[in-house]
Amino acid sequence: MEDIKILMQEYSIPPIVADELLKPTIRPKADVYGNIVYLILHFPIYDISRKVSEPCEVDFILGKNFIITAHYKSIIPLHELVKIFEVGILLKENHFAKSVGRLTFLIAKKLYDYALRQLEHIHNKISEIEERMFTNQEKEMVKEISYVQRDTLEFQRAIHAHGSVLKSLYETDPKITGKDFTHYLNSMLSELARVENLLDSSKETIELLRDTNDSLLSSKTNEVMKTLTVMAFVTFPAMFLATLFSMNTRWLPVVGIPGDFWIVLLLMLAGAFTAFSFFKRKKWI
Repeated sequence: MEDIKILMQEYSIPPIVADELLKPTIRPKADVYGNIVYLILHFPIYDISRKVSEPCEVDFILGKNFIITAHYKSIIPLHELVKIFEVGILLKENHFAKSVGRLTFLIAKKLYDYALRQLEHIHNKISEIEERMFTNQEKEMVKEISYVQRDTLEFQRAIHAHGSVLKSLYETDPKITGKDFTHYLNSMLSELARVENLLDSSKETIELLRDTNDSLLSSKTNEVMKTLTVMAFVTFPAMFLATLFSMNTRWLPVVGIPGDFWIVLLLMLAGAFTAFSFFKRKKWI
């Protein structure tokens, strides 16, 4: 809270912006307040414990000669960028801060590069699923595919509005962000397009894998049902004869003569063999 008050005084940040900095929001946007641009974007950060990407908010306040960023969770690429800036200051290299547009682009590029690294994780998981799917692990892959599909959906939810929000900045007054801001804005949209293309490819792949896995499961289920059906029909003659000769009647053929048990058993086996041969000839098994 104290930090925000200091920023309000030093950079003339409107109270409405300061109030929004106090808590995260779920909606990305870009607004102009006097001489500053307030930009909110969400970037996907993978949560290992939940096995899913979560949208993490990054706020940008762009002024004529400054840029302020705020975030509510630890974001690795921003920490990496701070270290790069610190090294540049120590080496007295000021090429990072030539303009607000350039600095905004560098931050956005770092975040989009990190998003691509997150997508590599999804791609590796897809490759693993593809390998295991064809090793009789279709049932286990149902859950794994669901995890990856949920991850891609959360990833898409985090960045789906970036394009429209960034394009709305084309109307920004060059006096605020500099004449070169449009050029860097085009570059940011190009970085976003790279992420979206790879995401679309991952989504299509995982959907195809789900269809393939479902087909394998269905085929395996059909094979089991086919085997059980054949077994039922193969054993039907034996069951019929067993039921027939267990009838409590005054006279039954064969019953009572020497070797009657073996004769009945032979008839059962002959009936089962005949049914099996019939199914085999029809290529049903």
